[in-house]
Amino acid sequence: MNFKEVSIPELLPQRPPFVMVDALLRCDDEVTVTSLLVRDDNIFCDNGRLTEAGVIENIAQTCAARMGYISKYICNGTVKLGFIGAIRNMELLRMPQAGETITTRISTVEEIFQMTLVSAEVCAGEELIASAEMKIAIGS
Repeated sequence: MNFKEVSIPELLPQRPPFVMVDALLRCDDEVTVTSLLVRDDNIFCDNGRLTEAGVIENIAQTCAARMGYISKYICNGTVKLGFIGAIRNMELLRMPQAGETITTRISTVEEIFQMTLVSAEVCAGEELIASAEMKIAIGS
């Protein structure tokens, strides 16, 4: 599948101004990658920098993009809501600045019933700026 043809609004339950993913770059059984151009008018920007809450929401929406892609394009179903169940080992090395494009990579560690555990890395260019583990619960 050509990921450039995937419409992000079809994958996410969030709507502007809360959309924190611009593009789906990769999605398979193990890895999902998204990108986001950090804009100064982003609701999670403060003084030209994306806040910690914005980085967390970006990771969560990368998980949502994965679930939405699988639901819509692989299972031919509807997009379901997901909820952050837990965040562990969050390390924020620096805040992304307005004008930077961040790339978020989640690797699926484990899926049990309606819970998914992922390991996430957020980069600006080649620089790692954040990492975390996140549990996502899928609603019915």
